Amino acid sequence: MSLPLSSLCSHFFKHLTYCNSATTFFSFLRRIHCLPPPNRFSFVPSARAARQQLLSRLNVTAVNCSTLPLHNGAVTAHDAFILHYLSVRICCPRHVADVLSESLLCFGASSTTIDELDSHESGEEIWISSTFDVDQDVKDCISRAADSVGLKEIPNYKVEMHDHTDWIKQTQNLQAINIVLNPGLAFGTGEHPTTKLCLLLLRRLVNGGEYFLDYGTGSGVLAIAALKFGADLSVGFDIERQAITSARHNAALNNIGPEKLLLSLVPSKNGPEFENECPYEDISSQDLYNSKIIAEKDKYDVVIANILLYPLLDLAERIVSYAKPGAVVGVSGIISEQVPTVVEHYSQFLDDINVSTMDDWACITGSKKTEPGTT
Repeated sequence: MSLPLSSLCSHFFKHLTYCNSATTFFSFLRRIHCLPPPNRFSFVPSARAARQQLLSRLNVTAVNCSTLPLHNGAVTAHDAFILHYLSVRICCPRHVADVLSESLLCFGASSTTIDELDSHESGEEIWISSTFDVDQDVKDCISRAADSVGLKEIPNYKVEMHDHTDWIKQTQNLQAINIVLNPGLAFGTGEHPTTKLCLLLLRRLVNGGEYFLDYGTGSGVLAIAALKFGADLSVGFDIERQAITSARHNAALNNIGPEKLLLSLVPSKNGPEFENECPYEDISSQDLYNSKIIAEKDKYDVVIANILLYPLLDLAERIVSYAKPGAVVGVSGIISEQVPTVVEHYSQFLDDINVSTMDDWACITGSKKTEPGTT
């Protein structure tokens, strides 16, 4: 699973114009006009009279309407990506717009779109927007197309040069940071609002060189993200053995070594067992318990605990104790209606408390007081 830490762009385009070259163009509120397959013609009823005229006067074969120009029978890399193109708008009588659009495609246009909303005030004329390769003879194409549908004069038209836009690259965030995750049974895929709130907090606070503590690390997503943002060290605590195992696995998936991401089990409740060498009896849990890093207080530049309400309240003093004086502590995993309770409880340990929300979930942040009980 690959997690991009950037937001996705909305889908703005309502219609996609027909395009028979490598360049794709988009059109707002325009009726799409497509070239039918060879030997099949499908015109609207108003254009049926012009159909026979077009068939009798059009001196091109189906091969002229290929999707890409060929060079010695092969499509070149240059054909597949055109840096520039010509945008041509043609004013023509409404009753021949359909067949003229068809004819333009056969005589060299890359795409055509009939602009229903851009018709002239009289209602008798309409605009056709078309695109051409830069080396195409636009005047000759329009002249031959107009003649093929019985127009006595070449319609008025306007030509503009445009740069090709790679819409995929245009919507990509070049600063996005990717994290590879296999969460398994541990919490933290990056999709939950509380995780997103914590990631946004990390992105703002981590500028390079920080020590970060993730209290309730789960899959390790926050600890890994902090390192990718530039932190020097991440430490993850959790009460679940599966979480520590999962976080180690995900660190390896992201090429993060054990010297950069330290992990340890911690007891689920506050009490004297925190100060013991190891409160766990089974050997597998003992191997995941690091008493040294658990004992290191006032060490971290950023501390985040994304857990549940009651552990946040029960472990508040201990969570804050790991932060340096003045460092930022963030707590999440709570819904909006629980915010007043958490704010009141943490106000004895934190100054400058702020609340951010997302989808009725909340993240509370504040700076650790230099002296407990001060304001």
